[in-house]
Amino acid sequence: MALAAKLQLRQSQSLVMTPQLMQSIRLLQFTHVELEHFIDEEIERNPLLERAEPQDDAASDQVQKIEAEPQAAAEGDWFENETGWSAEAISEKLDTSLENLFPDDPGTSERLGPDLTAQWKSASGNGGGSSSEGLDAGDMAASAITLRDHVGEQIALAFVDPPARLIAGELADGLDETGYVRADIEEIAARLGTDAASVAKVLAVCQTFEPTGLFARDLAECLSLQLAARDRLDPAMKALVANLELLARRDFQTLKRICGVDEEDLLDMLAEIRALDPRPGMAFSGGASDAVVADVEVRAANDGSWTVELNAETLPRVLVDHIYFAQVSPHAKNQAEKDFLAECLQNANWLTRSLDQRAKTILKVASEIVRQQDAFLVHGVRQLKPLNLRTVADAIGMHESTVSRVTANKYMLTPRGVFELRYFFTASIAASGGGDAHSSEAVRDRIKQLIDEEKPIDVLSDDAIVDMLKESGVDIARRTVAKYREGMNIPSSVQRRREKRALASAGR
Repeated sequence: MALAAKLQLRQSQSLVMTPQLMQSIRLLQFTHVELEHFIDEEIERNPLLERAEPQDDAASDQVQKIEAEPQAAAEGDWFENETGWSAEAISEKLDTSLENLFPDDPGTSERLGPDLTAQWKSASGNGGGSSSEGLDAGDMAASAITLRDHVGEQIALAFVDPPARLIAGELADGLDETGYVRADIEEIAARLGTDAASVAKVLAVCQTFEPTGLFARDLAECLSLQLAARDRLDPAMKALVANLELLARRDFQTLKRICGVDEEDLLDMLAEIRALDPRPGMAFSGGASDAVVADVEVRAANDGSWTVELNAETLPRVLVDHIYFAQVSPHAKNQAEKDFLAECLQNANWLTRSLDQRAKTILKVASEIVRQQDAFLVHGVRQLKPLNLRTVADAIGMHESTVSRVTANKYMLTPRGVFELRYFFTASIAASGGGDAHSSEAVRDRIKQLIDEEKPIDVLSDDAIVDMLKESGVDIARRTVAKYREGMNIPSSVQRRREKRALASAGR
């Protein structure tokens, strides 16, 4: 067979991930803090973007002028001026249109429903992202002292000799966030050209720093340092600290034999251990945790249903400054400047559309979750239904991956508290009588209640819990009960029986 070159035409379809589409996907899974940070970066990059800040009466006319742009521009028919930059010319750089990237757009009242449409309008009209131009107390507050700074001050007072101070600095650099020394003494000695004895001598001085327990090399040493500072490191306590693995297993009988004490003395020793700080360095972690801000609020309506609304504080309002674009576009000197302005306008319009789509999608998913978990909102965790992403996705006509991104790191404020949206998605456990399946979260709560109500003389084994759950209609295996119990940090029946007997003996 002869080989020959041929020219063929082939037509095919493929899904192209444009930068705009990738941005829209990222926005869906952003938390409130991440979204605010992303918008700040976009505003810094794009001169046509600005936040919708609260305006005084003198500036209200200008705000109305900005927001009263032609309806076509607001709905996606981008701005057209005397330069001849039409929507078609600007969108040539796009691989597809906005509508093709949002096939499940719930923007119309037909797709979203009249109730959700009204709620969306009420939520989006409140505006968010306002900030004061003046400094508040938080801006002027001094930064927290770090563990390294705190230790450095004590090193400067404790050591006068420069070599010893240098060794102490190396040890301080080896501290982790809990205050333990993770660096090896031999390695530090080799790196500084000294002997291990000198490093150990400096380490002993550093272990006297406040708070007591810093510069320990493990948990036992950390507890020993604190007990020694309290003058409580007697032989019995040393034996207890040296056998922390037995304490973790609650093997009190063996501990009494090793320490040479009776039950009353052992309970006193355990109380002293609990009063110690196993992580003394955490007080100087300096990490400010972000407060949880609910993205969705659920309230009971007068007619017995539930009102689902977006939290206005988590809805950043971003405006496209068409007036500024109209002012600067005629003065573009070359094609590069025209392309830059066109790209800025394109990105600005796309960002506002993506933010709008993100908010609507979150509301739609949250509304379906509320509809599915109505019994939980009324009666509590025992009525939490088994639910998966596919069920919600099929109900609202979206892809399962979209629902997964929406529910990641989003929170819902309900009359029963604040819950992550992922909390409502639980595995299904079959019913023993062939009825409706049970939620794994509800079964966990039932297991915890059974264990909390058990008596010291009748500690429930995992098999006994299985039998009791089957009597109440839950078909569950013993290994599943053990997994749920361990996940809630509940010890086994043997360990619980030992602890209850020890407490009962101490009570007598």
